[in-house]
Amino acid sequence: MRECGSPVVRVTDVRKRYNRQWALDGIDLVVERGELYGVIGPDGSGKSSLLKAIAGVQTFDGGSIEVCGLPLASEREAERIKPKVGFLPQGLGASLYQELSVEENIDCFADLRSVPPDMTAERKAWLLHVTRLERFRDRPTKHLSGGMKQKLGLICALIHEPELVILDEPTTGIDPVSRQDLWSMLSALLHEKGMTALVSTSYMDEAERFHRLSFLSNGKVLIAGTPEAVRTSVEGAVAAFETTAPAVAVARLRQTFEQVETAGRSVRVFVGIGDREEARRSVEAVAGDLVGSPIAVEEPELEDIVVSLLARSGAKEQPPGEATGRGAPSDPEEVAMQANGLTRDFGNFRAVDGVSFRVRQGEVFGLLGANGAGKTTVIKMLTGLLAPTAGTGLVAGVDMKTAAGSIRERIGYVSQAFSLYLDLTVVENIRFFAGIYGLDRRTAAERGREIVVLAGLSGHESSLAGRLPMGLRQRLALGCALVHAPRVLFLDEPTAGVDPLGRRRFWDLLGMLARERGVAILITTHHLNEAERCDRLALMDAGRIVAEGTPEELKREVRREAGILFEVVVDQPSRAAACLQQGGFPNVSLYGATVRLLCGHPDDDLSRLRRELADRGIRVTSMRERPLSLEDVFVYRIKTLERQARSSGQPVSA
Repeated sequence: MRECGSPVVRVTDVRKRYNRQWALDGIDLVVERGELYGVIGPDGSGKSSLLKAIAGVQTFDGGSIEVCGLPLASEREAERIKPKVGFLPQGLGASLYQELSVEENIDCFADLRSVPPDMTAERKAWLLHVTRLERFRDRPTKHLSGGMKQKLGLICALIHEPELVILDEPTTGIDPVSRQDLWSMLSALLHEKGMTALVSTSYMDEAERFHRLSFLSNGKVLIAGTPEAVRTSVEGAVAAFETTAPAVAVARLRQTFEQVETAGRSVRVFVGIGDREEARRSVEAVAGDLVGSPIAVEEPELEDIVVSLLARSGAKEQPPGEATGRGAPSDPEEVAMQANGLTRDFGNFRAVDGVSFRVRQGEVFGLLGANGAGKTTVIKMLTGLLAPTAGTGLVAGVDMKTAAGSIRERIGYVSQAFSLYLDLTVVENIRFFAGIYGLDRRTAAERGREIVVLAGLSGHESSLAGRLPMGLRQRLALGCALVHAPRVLFLDEPTAGVDPLGRRRFWDLLGMLARERGVAILITTHHLNEAERCDRLALMDAGRIVAEGTPEELKREVRREAGILFEVVVDQPSRAAACLQQGGFPNVSLYGATVRLLCGHPDDDLSRLRRELADRGIRVTSMRERPLSLEDVFVYRIKTLERQARSSGQPVSA
């Protein structure tokens, strides 16, 4: 429950300029005590600048900021708020000492914050327990996965129990289970410790968890309020149908509608009409004979509204151009890549354990898994960058073990760590990669012009890669990987940190490459709404594939095993989730102001749920069935494997 009293944060007409560019241009914002407040917006909208200014680690050029009742008008005043604030900057482990162990980092930050040893021991024990990092006390930070680093960073930011915790995109680049752990931990801290949290995020599903939020664009607050108020600020509905010609349907629909997406044979259209029947008729009139199933109309998601607001504010990105050049292969069943029992050991640690799968030409194949599951290691083996301990692989018709050079000529690769030279321009990056792949000057120039159009980079040719918005930068990285016209693409978390509009444009480009050019694509991602657009998926855990199939097949299996997903609105969500978990409900998660759970026997389970919560004085406001998402599937699978590991006495990952 939120407490009453003076605001913890008050921002009035704050401005910040970098050279000639306004990063913050008249920002107003108030965060109440005990509130979970969100800051969302596209790349370059000013989120990080705002959070750094509130944390007192960055100056601002105009306006005023008060934190915990103290003004921030000078460096001395900024120092006065430090004991009251915990700050986690953007970037995996950016605030940590990489050579120190987990426990050494915590002790170091506790010492810096002058926390007494007895209080440090007590708080450390609780924080390590709720983050599931107890078993990793002695592990060097540099050997932690991304999710583990973020959880450790949060511990270090919270060890002094601040009044306000400021988190800058804390879940970017970490897997859904670690994301859920972080949000559960944050909700528990707000409920049990009375903290206030100010959080920025690029995940629109996470924005649903905030009490209130501000949506930034070009350094200004475009809209603020509760998630529901933002969602209802734009009139509209979403119409969806299946078709045998998705590429043709998208091209036709985009002549009338701004937001059109595909996922396999499904097409999803945002219509700026509130009346559902009218929205259905308008889509049917444009799509015509391409509609292959009854058109379903539903309420828009928050991401649909955010993209619409971005479009209205003028923050449009140039869409990808038409695919030209090589066409699709004559045989769509041709195998583009195949893994057979791939295994990789690092000393006594087995990172990949007998992985097998195949990907056809023109197919988008998603490789999902928690941080440290082995996804990147699989990609490195298939691209010839890492020799397997055992197993074989074929990529673009050649054996990865014996033809590493041949493989590199036939594939494109956008790695998780390095893709571009940020101090080179768009054109210079393309020319550089063309040279690496051995293209002559004339071919390189021709391919460069095509890549600029294909990736929607026209007008940015002379821009430095480091100054591009993240969405455009990733499209440039993809363009550089395509400069030699490969038949196979490997993409390792290419959209981490990219805003919703940028991600949609990136996936438009991937869909065009797969459908029109027949390029085979293997991609890893932690944005599981993106994974819905893959043709097939494989879920990895502890180096093994534990589930494989189309998105709908994976959802169907979970529904068969665990039942229907329900969302329960209660007056004490954190306490309700804890009570239900203790009461024997195995698949319970906290989701903002609601609790979600899977029910195998809905009538009996929901009746028992009401009794359990009523006995503890928790009021249930409403319950409704929700469609399963791939994130629900992912979390269910990993949590089930963790329970099985615990019951057999095996270690559980963090």
